[in-house]
Amino acid sequence: MKALLLLALITVSEATIGVFVKLSDGLIPVQTLTFYAMAFAAVFLFIARALASREWPRFPRGNVKDTVIIGALIAAQGGVFNYAMTLVPIANAVIFWSIAPFFVFIFSALFLGEKAHKRYIGIFVIALAGIAVANPLSGGHTLGNLVALATGAIYAAMITYMRYEGKTETGNDIAWSLLAAALVLSPSLLLVGPGKVSATISYPGLGISVPVMLWVGGLGVISTGFAYFGISIVLKVLNANVYSLVDIIVSPVVATTLGYLVFAEVPARSTIYGAVLLLGAGFWLTREMSRGAENRAAHPCQIASHHT
Repeated sequence: MKALLLLALITVSEATIGVFVKLSDGLIPVQTLTFYAMAFAAVFLFIARALASREWPRFPRGNVKDTVIIGALIAAQGGVFNYAMTLVPIANAVIFWSIAPFFVFIFSALFLGEKAHKRYIGIFVIALAGIAVANPLSGGHTLGNLVALATGAIYAAMITYMRYEGKTETGNDIAWSLLAAALVLSPSLLLVGPGKVSATISYPGLGISVPVMLWVGGLGVISTGFAYFGISIVLKVLNANVYSLVDIIVSPVVATTLGYLVFAEVPARSTIYGAVLLLGAGFWLTREMSRGAENRAAHPCQIASHHT
């Protein structure tokens, strides 16, 4: 029960990305905003893991290259996704990002040699139908929708690389990867500036003014740091495939709901219909690929013969 509660909190925390990006109100350039978020997330994760394990995360001396590459991919994915959030409603960004499982499938087939099955064709047809119905080139959000699709490809590249190297989000290295992501993004402080870090945002309806850095901190600690920390705990109890299947459906739904509640964003009807097809196909594909992974694990001899 505790694991399921934590899983629910993780999906909600991931869904708050768009909320915090939009609440920052453009006062921080999106590249710098992502740098701050990664820095906050890294600090949070270092402290949280130290308190949880009573041991400071060890520097990955024998795994620096993988840590840096994963960090660079996290930086790219985070930066592009946050940029998409500044261009389109939250629903659009998370729905078109949900193309990620299909990019994972393509990259896994190309670079990991994973065999495609004929039944996947039907899944792809459903996904393409979902994209066609959602129509990313319409509604005045073409650029943002395409950026969100690109985010799915970057995220898939990261997942594929982590699978290739046998990495998961449960390891000590993720804290260092987030630090690497922050370092990769740090030139934004000089290139586009630090932003109005001392600014406050007034909310007359509530009668309060909030420092913009509160929302930036929320993006780093809640949306990113807590999410990674929670995942590292949940994956010790729940199968990674179960987490993926829940996350691929729940997070977009929660994010869309938050967009409506906080910003009164109402997705176009075509976007909703397309989302149902795309998310359903993504869930189905992830489930099928998970079964394939379990079968390969159950028959290691087949893996050896496949790679020789």
